[in-house]
Amino acid sequence: MKHDVKEVILRNGARGLIINVPDAPVVATQFHFRAGERYAKEGKDQTAHIMEHMAFGANAEYANAHAFDEDFTKNGAYNNAWTTDYSMCYVAECAGFEWDRILNLQRLTICSPKFIADEFTAEMGNVKSELTGYLNEPNRVLWPKIGQELGEKTLTISEKIDSLSNITLPDIRAHYRATHTAENMRFVVAGDFDRKESQLTRILNNFDLDSGERLSIPVDEIHSFEPFAIRRKDVSNITFGLTINLSRRISDSEATAMSCLDHILNGTLHGLILGTARKRGLLYDIWSITSRYEHNSSWDFGAEVNIDKIDELFDIIARELTKIKKGELDEKFVEASKLYALGRHQMSNQTVGQLSRWYGQRYFFDGSTDSFENSLERIERLSTKQIIAAAKEFFDANTWGIGIYGSVDKTIAERLHAKLRGIFE
Repeated sequence: MKHDVKEVILRNGARGLIINVPDAPVVATQFHFRAGERYAKEGKDQTAHIMEHMAFGANAEYANAHAFDEDFTKNGAYNNAWTTDYSMCYVAECAGFEWDRILNLQRLTICSPKFIADEFTAEMGNVKSELTGYLNEPNRVLWPKIGQELGEKTLTISEKIDSLSNITLPDIRAHYRATHTAENMRFVVAGDFDRKESQLTRILNNFDLDSGERLSIPVDEIHSFEPFAIRRKDVSNITFGLTINLSRRISDSEATAMSCLDHILNGTLHGLILGTARKRGLLYDIWSITSRYEHNSSWDFGAEVNIDKIDELFDIIARELTKIKKGELDEKFVEASKLYALGRHQMSNQTVGQLSRWYGQRYFFDGSTDSFENSLERIERLSTKQIIAAAKEFFDANTWGIGIYGSVDKTIAERLHAKLRGIFE
């Protein structure tokens, strides 16, 4: 979609992007704060989660969540929020004819929440129900434990549930005051704003927030860890997680290289790992993804596997990663992955919501933007040598570990760990 991107600084110090998409029939918005669970008081990390649940409750003009939701969604608009370790983000999409009304309703959500006792009690129960449900999802249980073992200051699902009793309504209000300041807010508003930009800016300038600061992202001291198992007697297979970490944020070019490598390994049914495993009947799916953060980057793998197939799968993983470390990567796989990446990138530019999310994920992180054209050029310029070099950085860092979940003990985790150890020596 043709579009223009402009950064604006509001009178109160908040910063954001206006993405003008001529003739777009939809408007998509995101309002982001560094206000996630890591910014809550120790032992009360779910304060942020509960506050997110209360975000669409009583405010300066609506008595409760039901009244607000009824008005917000009456013309089909979408309203939601999400919370991570570091972020809290309010999102909406609506028809173009009511964008100003929806934006003003978001202003009420963000700037004048009441946080009333009845809604606190209700959302405390809803959050507990949500978290309890996660206990039935292997990856929800496994990956927080991997994070802890790696050195991240995060809680497991069980610990989060236990912490709920520590949280009070004053904690919610205090967390809001500490995090929802003008300088800590970033936003992206995307839609057709030809001849409407001045009206949009006026509404955004009415977001009345106290002064504060852009909160910094905490630094964790990451390190390798010993293999571990989370034993669940009633689970018949194994869910595993393998994480390989680098104590720096990788560059845009390195991220492009690792994304293509992940595709080569596991992106299709002819991937070097997934394709071989499927051909042998070892598992239904295996994934890998490379992520980058403020202070580190991670290369993660995971899958659910029957117990009698796990060793053969790890032999394949070890073989393919060893080849990558040695620089053995067929050029045809690289060229195929580049064509795939180019196609997927073009497809990611089809809707206003996709544009908003694509720009927001970078802008909310470091305040910069990356054009679609630059991203396409990085894919086109990518070489086999770049992919090998990027992967080698992770291998050479030698910061990694394996965790498993299932009706097994630590000895299997240790055996799988041993299969990969030589790659990091």
